[in-house]
Parts: sequence; C-alpha cells; structure tokens
Amino acid sequence: MFHNPFSSTSIGDENPIRSLGDYSKPSHEGYRNTIELPVGNNVVPLRPDTIRLVQNGCSFHRLHSEDSNQHLKDFLKLVDSLDLDGENRERTRLRLFQFSLHDQASNWLERLPEGSITTWEDLTTRFLA
Repeated sequence: MFHNPFSSTSIGDENPIRSLGDYSKPSHEGYRNTIELPVGNNVVPLRPDTIRLVQNGCSFHRLHSEDSNQHLKDFLKLVDSLDLDGENRERTRLRLFQFSLHDQASNWLERLPEGSITTWEDLTTRFLA
C-alpha cells in the first residue's frame, strides 16, 4: 500500500498528522475537574458577575506574603453573603473557589487527581496543607 507523506491520514493511522493550525485551536483535552460536586436538586446557575466578584474580591496567588487562612476567611465572607440555603452553600463554595485562585494556586488545584475533592472540608484541608 502506498502512503502519501503529505496526506493528513492514511488507512489504519491512529495518529493523523496535525497541522500547525490544529495546535492553535482551543481544546478541552487534558482538562480534569479535580472537584466532584455533590448532587443537588436546586442547582443555582453561576452568574458571570458573581464569578467576577470572587475573582476581583478575593484572589490568591500562593505568594509567600499571602495568608491562606485569611484567604479562606475572605472567600467565605464574600460567598456566604450570597444568602444561599444550606444545600447550595457548600456546592456554591466548591464551584466558586477555583475562581479565587490564580497563578501557582490555580496550578496547584489543577494538579490534584480528578474528582479528588468532594466536600468543602476536603478542599479546605488540602488548601491549608
């Protein structure tokens, strides 16, 4: 069988040749969600302005000058002011926390095993460690 080196695929080729343009396209490949959200019936959608509020109101970069305990206090003060019921409070904390992390702190969360965080207590214990 003749294989054309300039074609992007051949019969039985499991790894097609990719163009430079293919590498510049956004991809979800490699993304793993480390936080496994609890199942709930009343899932409140996150509004973009709420996400921005967390990003701008309490950001954590994992710098030596930052205090992780203080970050948690600030985060809880902000998120708990959203006046959510008990079931949605933990779920919303888990959903929003990732938006408060930047740079090294965000990388830390992404390196955790997929689905390894299932409760707010799991998250805070790992974050403070």
